[in-house]
Amino acid sequence: MTSTTLQLSEPYGPAACLRAGEGAPLVLIHGVGMQSAAWGPQIEAFAQTHEVIALDMPGHGGSAPLPEGTELPDYVAWLHAVLQALDLGPVSLAGHSMGALIAGGYAVSHPENAARVALLNGVFRRSADARAAVEVRAAEIRAGSFDLETPLARWFGNSPADQAARAQVGEWLSGVNLAGYAAAYTAFARGDSTYADGFAGIRCPLLALTGDGDPNSTPAMAQAMADAAPQGRAVVIEGHRHMVNLTAPAAVNAALQDWLDTEGATS
Repeated sequence: MTSTTLQLSEPYGPAACLRAGEGAPLVLIHGVGMQSAAWGPQIEAFAQTHEVIALDMPGHGGSAPLPEGTELPDYVAWLHAVLQALDLGPVSLAGHSMGALIAGGYAVSHPENAARVALLNGVFRRSADARAAVEVRAAEIRAGSFDLETPLARWFGNSPADQAARAQVGEWLSGVNLAGYAAAYTAFARGDSTYADGFAGIRCPLLALTGDGDPNSTPAMAQAMADAAPQGRAVVIEGHRHMVNLTAPAAVNAALQDWLDTEGATS
């Protein structure tokens, strides 16, 4: 595995990623507060057959933050700049949480560059109450309130696998750039419907996956995303929550393998 930094033009600056393997490109985008290493089980598995590129989202890991006031389309534009710099051609694109919002938006905006898209623990058309709650959390984060325990309690259960993953995720969250975290969380809070109407135009294979115990990225949302796309499929992993790629890697990797094996539309 190699750590690489791309020097993008303004306003983006450096973008960091982990690269491993050879073959057709598989690009991974993590969620708010995480970093590219959060895809560890997927990098290890799919580097056997693909060139895996796990990106650090803006303001996370080694990637420069976006300017203040950016919204989800700005993160989608950032991803386009990264993929143009990598010059990979059409890619298989997977995102988790905020990364799923970016990946979905990219498939809507740049369908020619998305061979397939996987949305793990994504949000889609929140209810008014859910949107209000996440907007409150975003405002608290922008004001400098950083609550580590609340998201960890929401994301993980009590199983040994959950507790091991919780310890690692807690380290990543503790070390996050607060300005980058606040900017990304604000875009995450406001972005659940930004590209929703465009899902009908996503012609490539779409996987929407979540855990049945994820209260915010719900199975109903996953099914709605899958139903909205012509080649959509929903997978719900039982007994798991928000960080399902870490707590149930075998099940998630099996679903991703099926997705990678799915042929795209011919017209």
